[in-house]
Amino acid sequence: MAFTIDGKTALVTGANRGIGKAIVEAFLAAGAAKVYAGVRTPASAEPLVVEYGDRVVPVAVDYLKPETITAAAATAGDVEVVVSNAGVLKTADPLAADAIDALEFENTVNVYGLIRMAQAFAPVLKANGGGAFVQLNSIASVKAFPDFATYCASKAAAYSITQSLKTKFGEQGTQVVSVHPGPIGTDMADEAGFGDSPPPSVVADAVVAGLAAGTFHVWPDEMAQQVGGAYAGFATAIVEADLMEG
Repeated sequence: MAFTIDGKTALVTGANRGIGKAIVEAFLAAGAAKVYAGVRTPASAEPLVVEYGDRVVPVAVDYLKPETITAAAATAGDVEVVVSNAGVLKTADPLAADAIDALEFENTVNVYGLIRMAQAFAPVLKANGGGAFVQLNSIASVKAFPDFATYCASKAAAYSITQSLKTKFGEQGTQVVSVHPGPIGTDMADEAGFGDSPPPSVVADAVVAGLAAGTFHVWPDEMAQQVGGAYAGFATAIVEADLMEG
């Protein structure tokens, strides 16, 4: 299953900065007719509107406010590709006093937000011919880093949900892409102490290419590709295989 962006209508969450903004720009460069810029505060997407005109439509999406997700799905009834990009990161190891609070917050956004996006937009995508659903996961989905233990756990859970979405969305003809970048030069990475990282455009270009190629796993940057290369055998034989056949 493959999906080309040219002429399509998309929605990207976390669209006002970092990876989300880069994906909006990459989609427009690839010929998207319109991109709904999902942001917590629509005014924050105004620079994109100034630059791209009515090809960018700001829409309120806040994963901590489920009602905004439902409302966005009603507003963006013509959407053909959804990118669930918004996420949060806390620095907490398993023994930290605030580990449970950190994990609860990260799960609310990174996991429950994904599920709510999928549930809200599944019927929209189906009605519009299937389309595609892209989830921004991480190399932390498959490899834990102790100082970021709770974040890694939330991303592992999101990746597990994404695998199930691949099957369930596939039943309605919707392509699912699971994106696994390493540290990328964003505000989140800077706050976590990851300096000198690849630019967000690396991820955005990989998303466009992954959609066109019809691949499930996308490993955008050099670090991610090293992880993806080591993981490839398991991914092909187990994750992407239908073990229930026969």
